[in-house]
Amino acid sequence: MNIGILKEDPRHERRIALTPAAVESLIVLGNSVYVEKDAGIASHFSDEDYKSVGASVVYTPDEVYGRSNLLLKISSPTIEQCERLINGQMLCSFLHLPVANPRIIGSLLRKKICSIGYELMEDPSGNLPVLRAMSEIAGQMTIQVAARYLESRNNGRGIVLGGITGVQPGLVVILGGGTVGQAAAETALGIGANVIVFDKDLERLRWIRNRFPNRVTTSVTSAYNLSKALRNTDVLIGAIMNKGERAPHVVNEEMVKHMKPGSIIIDVAIDQGGCIETSRPTTLENPTYTLHDVIHYCVPNMAANVARTATYGLTNSLLPFLMEIVQKGIHKAMTENAGLRAGVCTIDGQRTKNILNPAVETEPSFVEPLSFSK
Repeated sequence: MNIGILKEDPRHERRIALTPAAVESLIVLGNSVYVEKDAGIASHFSDEDYKSVGASVVYTPDEVYGRSNLLLKISSPTIEQCERLINGQMLCSFLHLPVANPRIIGSLLRKKICSIGYELMEDPSGNLPVLRAMSEIAGQMTIQVAARYLESRNNGRGIVLGGITGVQPGLVVILGGGTVGQAAAETALGIGANVIVFDKDLERLRWIRNRFPNRVTTSVTSAYNLSKALRNTDVLIGAIMNKGERAPHVVNEEMVKHMKPGSIIIDVAIDQGGCIETSRPTTLENPTYTLHDVIHYCVPNMAANVARTATYGLTNSLLPFLMEIVQKGIHKAMTENAGLRAGVCTIDGQRTKNILNPAVETEPSFVEPLSFSK
């Protein structure tokens, strides 16, 4: 199989889909891999690193599109990129189709692209291995980001989250007790901050309480509890995401208006629409904006700020799926691997139940979903 790895726009994305070691694993099986020039440079993987394991470095994205059966990228495809796809190709990337422009989905269907979303792939336990790896990174990074933007030079509250002798620590409120929330809580506790985790799932809250005994406060999500906590918080982390769906707005604008001036919101769920009403997507180049005197950090791909670690994490989770695809072909691999099947959004001109985009449902040219059961 011919596999192509596209270079991302470094203004918006700094990861690369595979490390040189993973590329070598695919080449050993008889596949050809084409890497766009400088695709790995932001992750500190050189073209020579890829050449040394047998990959071909090509100089334009058109060469990658034209030579590949399977295309690998990171960021969600744009309309322009979808139009460059060749009929019948496979595309693996973060897709986030619940919040995508319907024209993107239409292009994938019209060209009979087999599109596979990293964020939807499952392991045998039903976990989301690629998303989980990125969520671990994002959870840790939320506290790094918060600490930086709380500094006075960034018009933050001018506090140290861990406090000092005689000065109380800052308060971090986390919405969602999943992978992001757990990693954020652990990192915040590690520097001495006070932490409250909100979730609607009592069992998850119980697990968190047992994981951090007598160190973290847990609370069932409700408007009353949230409003009370947000008046006192220094950092609000939004980490509520539902697989394949738009994130629900848990915090409304009125709650944000009552937060402390100079506090910060980090909405990790922004790639699925965000779970805070005042959130809107920002970029790696311009990551923040201020609304109601509250700093908002809403970068959809914040793991790209630690591109090398993120590339290793992505590769570790993705490579087993790719090995099945290249060895069995996509249809047989899907039949035998329910976790891979869970990631497929379009195939053979049809869409699957993984596309839950209301705009698509109203478009008459789209066919009914397929159910790929054994």
